[in-house]
Amino acid sequence: MLTRRKITAALAVMTTLGFVGQALAFELDLTPEQRDRPRAQKVPEAIKLIGENYKFVTPGKLTVATVAGSLPFGTFASDNKTVVGSEPDLAQIVADSLGLELNLVNVAWPDWPLGIVSGKYDAVIANVTVTEERKEKYDFSTYRNDLLGFYVKSDSTIANIKEPKDVAGLRVIVSSGTSQERILLAWIKQNEAAGLKKTEVQYYDDDAALQLALQSGRADAYLGPNATLSYTAAINHKTKNVGTFSGGWPLTAEIAVTTKKGSGLGNAITAAINAQIKSGVYGKSLARWGLDHEAISESRTNPPGLPRS
Repeated sequence: MLTRRKITAALAVMTTLGFVGQALAFELDLTPEQRDRPRAQKVPEAIKLIGENYKFVTPGKLTVATVAGSLPFGTFASDNKTVVGSEPDLAQIVADSLGLELNLVNVAWPDWPLGIVSGKYDAVIANVTVTEERKEKYDFSTYRNDLLGFYVKSDSTIANIKEPKDVAGLRVIVSSGTSQERILLAWIKQNEAAGLKKTEVQYYDDDAALQLALQSGRADAYLGPNATLSYTAAINHKTKNVGTFSGGWPLTAEIAVTTKKGSGLGNAITAAINAQIKSGVYGKSLARWGLDHEAISESRTNPPGLPRS
């Protein structure tokens, strides 16, 4: 049952997103207490992997930098100071696994790289994609697939958009200057070479105009980051997913916990995540924010990253 505090917090978010009056698909808890947050048991084998010379920023605590940007990743709770979301949940189960207290620090996105290198934070969990360039300075422990998704209005007859030919003849919304735009334009070029119908690409300056175009039928589909679109669809029931693929298409892109290169913490965090994948706690933490579709079956340390552009 939603408490009054939870209802107020939920309505605040829905008002911001423009979805007041729509039914929630799951209980949205923005209270600072986060009593329903999944917790994990210590993982001795992960603790043993912590480098002998590694010194935590604060003894007994795992100091994790995150970004309170938007849900489902992270936002401020109803007290306007506690950060809650899928990233804080992941940080909590990693800290639990390593037998440490979580010290979560909200930072601006541009600030985390220097903070990790300088030793200000033990780790960053902020939707960071693994790239070959970043691997020169950081170690990575993967925890989520980086997916893009095609979303259509909930009563659309479009059932699947999973490969280039599926966008032929459609009117597709995409944001300019993004990886999803690059991929969509590549698909269109491939279709044109095959003699398929043209795809109309649409751009909008704000989400309200974008949603209006989609709901009014002026556009057929929207291509964007699956995590945020999946969360929105779960809240408002006005859109549905008809296809996902890697954000690094044709390569695989993964999101990872980021630590300083060679610090001796990366392998321990990877082992912690794998233990919680096996225990089911990891799955619960993603499902809580509608991110089930981006779950991985195994965490890896420093997998191949996206190449330099």
